[in-house]
Amino acid sequence: MRGRVAPRPLDEVADAAGRVFVEKGYRGAGISDVAGRLGLSHGALYTYVRSKEALLHLVLLRAVEPGSLDELPLPVAGADPERIVALARTWADTHATLPVLAAACRRRTMPVADELVAVVDELYGFVERNRLLLALVERCAADLPELATLHFVERRRELVGRLATYLRRRIRSGHLRPVPDVDAAARFVVETVAWFAWHRREDPDSAMLGDDAARTTVHDLVPAAFLLPGGAA
Repeated sequence: MRGRVAPRPLDEVADAAGRVFVEKGYRGAGISDVAGRLGLSHGALYTYVRSKEALLHLVLLRAVEPGSLDELPLPVAGADPERIVALARTWADTHATLPVLAAACRRRTMPVADELVAVVDELYGFVERNRLLLALVERCAADLPELATLHFVERRRELVGRLATYLRRRIRSGHLRPVPDVDAAARFVVETVAWFAWHRREDPDSAMLGDDAARTTVHDLVPAAFLLPGGAA
């Protein structure tokens, strides 16, 4: 007679669900995919969650309130799109503030090379630390319009806009060199950071590029693209 399978912590269920959603997207993922990742039967997973919506709710709840999973009654109920977006917004409001960039936008001036390096390093660190959750939100946004609006229209455009504001002020004051298009330049910074800190890991041809090399390359070259000749500022 087979022994009973030990109960899985909800953290493990959330981790498995998050990885499946990143790989397959929200629509493409199924309960059976997550069950297989956990080594459970399709039916056994329903003792933990009631639906696929509940799995996404669980993943986001773990990111926002990590300690709250242990107190959830089983099986975990699903959540409507508004609740899903509210959790994602709460996480972004807490973790995506980028205080160095915010301070740079308010400050009149300081040694601009150090300031710009700090802004780029902060953005890189944020993306690198949170790449799995960012990947989850971006992947699922293709199937959930409310999540797409939050991620792409509100948050990413707001980030690019803040960075463009900073660059424009420093260019106008003569601390950074002029560029053909400031908004495009801000997008260049964001997308370069995103590729080196996150997307390169999904590229099989970039496996030889290590974390330290990626980080120091961005640290060195992205700010240099905006500094005046000779570093004067």
